[in-house]
Amino acid sequence: MSLRVVPSDEVASAVASGRPVVALESTIFSHLGLPSPANAEALDRCLAVIRGAGCVPAVTAVLDGEVRLGIDASEHPRILGAARKVAERDVPVAVAQRWDFGATTVSAAVAIAAAGGVDVFATGGIGGVHRGVEVSGDVSADLDAIASHPVITVSAGAKAFLDLPRTLEYFETAGVPVLGWRHDWFPAFYTRSSGLPVPHRVETAAEVASVHRNRSRDASGLLLTVPIPPESELDAARIDAVLEDALRDCEAAGIRGAAVTPFVLGRIGEVTEGRSVPANLALAENNARVAAEVAVALSAAR
Repeated sequence: MSLRVVPSDEVASAVASGRPVVALESTIFSHLGLPSPANAEALDRCLAVIRGAGCVPAVTAVLDGEVRLGIDASEHPRILGAARKVAERDVPVAVAQRWDFGATTVSAAVAIAAAGGVDVFATGGIGGVHRGVEVSGDVSADLDAIASHPVITVSAGAKAFLDLPRTLEYFETAGVPVLGWRHDWFPAFYTRSSGLPVPHRVETAAEVASVHRNRSRDASGLLLTVPIPPESELDAARIDAVLEDALRDCEAAGIRGAAVTPFVLGRIGEVTEGRSVPANLALAENNARVAAEVAVALSAAR
């Protein structure tokens, strides 16, 4: 049994005719992802850059118990005001219990995109293997979703407070190609390099499309990492110091699992005096732009 997705008329028409579509999660556009009014600005900027490239944007969400792939402008306020996340594991519950709204995370958005026939998904940063995983067992569902669905995920790498070497090792074990967009290093969200090399560098969207078409497992996806634009990058040394302090505070307060991300990102926002929000906007828009290029290349190849 496959996930039943309700596409918007525009998305359904684009998928049927082979026109390029870029899926988006909705958590980043809710106040769970960015504070107001930055979340509305992020939504507008991502939609504009995708449409500007000749693609159809498809925001994913659960609305009134339906799994949606593409929403109307009149429904944007519901996205912006969302207060409940939906990961892939939660989607069937949200449908069965007819949740009014669920903001999709990366794992849910990838699953919804795949079920709706959309090949490309853009986000800010993915989850990963958490530090101390040998004790907690905490591995983000994002990784399994990327490994299990035939979708190209475009992101600015993963958050720096994760165990990035183990995150890359997970993808190697799962057979997921990890590509660097015109860059040799795995990015760490607010910074362009984590100091870890990406397995493969690509220069064009046509290359990415070809890698996707030639993957060995029909049901698996790939990760395209796009570093934050240079002018928007935050100071790596300062970010590292904030992360170490924040993670120690998490440990002391018993903060675990999904609660770690908002706590740490909030601390970064405080210490950088709000500069993390413009950085977030820039990387989200940049990822959407690259994702649109890849979607166009995939459509042309068909």
